[in-house]
Amino acid sequence: MSSGRANEKSLRELLARVRERLGHARALDPDSREHLSAVVSDIDQALGGTSTREAASAHAPRLELMAVRFEADHPGLAEVIREVIDALARAGI
Repeated sequence: MSSGRANEKSLRELLARVRERLGHARALDPDSREHLSAVVSDIDQALGGTSTREAASAHAPRLELMAVRFEADHPGLAEVIREVIDALARAGI
């Protein structure tokens, strides 16, 4: 498997984990849930496309802000968001 495909697979797995954590975060406010879901969907749709770098890099700062905001009340969600950010960075995005 090429490095690009491995990175894409890893990112897709991490995005699936974010969705799973979102499903379990019952106390998460609706606006935060909707915003994070939209960012994850945008990145997921961009994977494999020509606009992957642009789409993903545009969301990295938002993901970091969300991770900071969720740190106290939703540490598991914050952790997996940071893993997505790290995977984007490893992919050069």
